[in-house]
Amino acid sequence: MSTKTTGDAVTTENLIPGVTRPRAEQAHAAKRDGGLSRRDWLRLSACGAFGLSFSRWLPALADEIATDKNRKRSCILLWMTGGPSQIDTFDPKPGHENGGPFKAIDTSVPGIQIAEHLPKLAKMMEHCALIRGMSTKEGDHTRATYLLRTGYLPQGPVHYPTLGSVWSKELGSVEAELPGFVSVAPYRFLSPAAFGPGFLGPRHAPLVVGDGNPFAGRGTDYERSLRVKNLDTPAGVLPEQTDSRLELLAGLDGDFVARHPGVSPASHRTAYQQAVRMMRSDAVKAFDLSHEDDAIRDAYGRNQFGQGCLLARRLVERGVPFVEISLNGVNGLEGLGWDTHTNNFDNVQKLCEVLDPGWSTLLEDLKTRGLLESTLVVWMGEFGRTPTINGGKGRDHYPNAWSTVLCGGGIKGGQIVGKTTDDGRSVSDRPVQVGDFLATACLALGIDPMKQNMSNVGRPIRIADPEAKPIHEIVV
Repeated sequence: MSTKTTGDAVTTENLIPGVTRPRAEQAHAAKRDGGLSRRDWLRLSACGAFGLSFSRWLPALADEIATDKNRKRSCILLWMTGGPSQIDTFDPKPGHENGGPFKAIDTSVPGIQIAEHLPKLAKMMEHCALIRGMSTKEGDHTRATYLLRTGYLPQGPVHYPTLGSVWSKELGSVEAELPGFVSVAPYRFLSPAAFGPGFLGPRHAPLVVGDGNPFAGRGTDYERSLRVKNLDTPAGVLPEQTDSRLELLAGLDGDFVARHPGVSPASHRTAYQQAVRMMRSDAVKAFDLSHEDDAIRDAYGRNQFGQGCLLARRLVERGVPFVEISLNGVNGLEGLGWDTHTNNFDNVQKLCEVLDPGWSTLLEDLKTRGLLESTLVVWMGEFGRTPTINGGKGRDHYPNAWSTVLCGGGIKGGQIVGKTTDDGRSVSDRPVQVGDFLATACLALGIDPMKQNMSNVGRPIRIADPEAKPIHEIVV
């Protein structure tokens, strides 16, 4: 297939043999004749070929994708840096002194209520399972973050990998044009080891985009920061010169790896090979959000988190198995993300005003495109907040009873798992440990949680805690 430009109009030749027409006209004809593949749809839609008429075809395409049994599952992790307050989000306590000033609102599922500042997400509750019985013992940011993001506590010399590294290893392909694990704006200062590939090695490290500084996502620089850096060749370097340099590098790397066998040299070589595939691939255009309509970008929210959610949809649409987006800070917020020791209610409201449109639009967008059934969306932080309100109108660290959420692919939504007491101090029914939660997510993704990987100390480590008890009733 070739393209040419005539004035301001771009046409595509030979999509239908012997016919040259505007993109949108060809696309419609090809669809009618059964000649337009899903890959063609994605390529043309990314170029804006369909315009407003694309909405007529999108439901049919979504149905085709949703029923494709060969499509691999993906995961999008929404990481809430600092530990969100469960009472002010998904486990409201109206009428109790610990409940605070927020009201509880009804959702699309009768009998399930959430806090008032998540109205758009409330309309998507049939796709969500609320885990209100999370109960852990780690109230320190460093240890709790490590536990939630790896499934294990720090233990001596074992370097446990973060979830994105483990799950993308199981779901991805080494030959893929895009990385298997993309991390948007991670804030790693509190627990750096919780964000790396650990004993899986650099080959399974994330591609990081976006600024993780909790004060960075509050401006407008996210447009540039969500792009992948250093993919273009230097000015003045011709394509044939680039090819010659890459061939020389490949030869040197191959010789070095042959003389120095081991994980590190092989991982280094793999990283360069992956970078070259990205440089030469059209798939890297997924990081250019300018291809999206302004209306959908506005719906996600013009901020780093909202646009990060849009980027996540674009990436899983192109086969990336794991994307995480961190919500570290928003305009007008005091302190670090959800670590609301003071002015909890003002800060939670501001955070929810960013979280609600980003998350709800992500679910709706995935659903519209037939991707929700194959994409698990996980919402969590490292712990919850105290039911009692401190003297600074804040809530402190509280791992004893808190909430997480699983949505979309592999999950039977519209359910609540676990219950906390009226005062929110403890779990009164169905406590859920971290291992239980992560094992459930594994099953939803089609991953065997008991599968083992060899660690850096030569000891096999299971993907999830071997004592874990998955929540089978919410898994499809």
